[in-house]
Amino acid sequence: MAQIFTTPSSMRQWARQQHGQKRRVGLVPTMGALHLGHMALVREAQRHAERVVVSIFVNPLQFGPQEDLARYPQTPEDDLKLLDEFGVDAVFMPSVEEMYPLGPSLTRVSLERLASVLCGKSRPGHFQGVATVVAKLFHIVEPDTALFGQKDWQQLVIIRRLVADLNFPVEIIGVPTVREANGLAISSRNRYLSPADTSRAASLYRALRGALAAYQSGTRGREEIRRQVADSLSLSGIEAEYVEVVDPRTLEPSPEMLSGQTLVAVAARVGKARLIDNILLGQD
Repeated sequence: MAQIFTTPSSMRQWARQQHGQKRRVGLVPTMGALHLGHMALVREAQRHAERVVVSIFVNPLQFGPQEDLARYPQTPEDDLKLLDEFGVDAVFMPSVEEMYPLGPSLTRVSLERLASVLCGKSRPGHFQGVATVVAKLFHIVEPDTALFGQKDWQQLVIIRRLVADLNFPVEIIGVPTVREANGLAISSRNRYLSPADTSRAASLYRALRGALAAYQSGTRGREEIRRQVADSLSLSGIEAEYVEVVDPRTLEPSPEMLSGQTLVAVAARVGKARLIDNILLGQD
């Protein structure tokens, strides 16, 4: 059964005990409402570390005033049961007051351009909040490695840059997206979808797969790829918030004629849920 810690000091003490015994510590940061996508991160963490910590914390810094903080799904009993089934060693479940004892944090980690593109356009301050809480978790848990899903590719890029810029001694591992049978990326926000919306939401991955098929057939025009995805979504009754074709390392727009690895990223609102997904073109 996993040990549960609710204060930064107790969590840090445990992690340092593991390091003192020459055990590598892996961290899987989450906001709870756990699902099989999170468990894929746990399984990968267990491959890279002798001890695995899962943090469960709904971070208010990353929610805007019109976003779903108040209704974000929280299922702590189910989460702990699932983590025990997967053999997690420790769970860090702090309160907001423990994480921000002086009130809303006056210190924020800013990533400038990386945080202002893609999802950052419609969610100002979101990635600043993500980077800030992840930096805090790295200081508290002092992990050797941390695992993040590739579904939120922008977040993964930002965390890697955070680690590089601030010299965190943490290996960042991106884990492939886990999907439902219909291709829909598994997400905590899928709970907001009605059965009809769930079927419609699968159009995101179908549109991305269409872009991959076009690329593999020789299409190289950035705008042609982008337009194909947007049109495919529109035919399914989904108006994309964005469809972007970018460099997967920098998130800069890809050249007009694609070469090398390229990321096609999409965000759309389906019913009550805002969903994101992506696909890589030009993989070896």
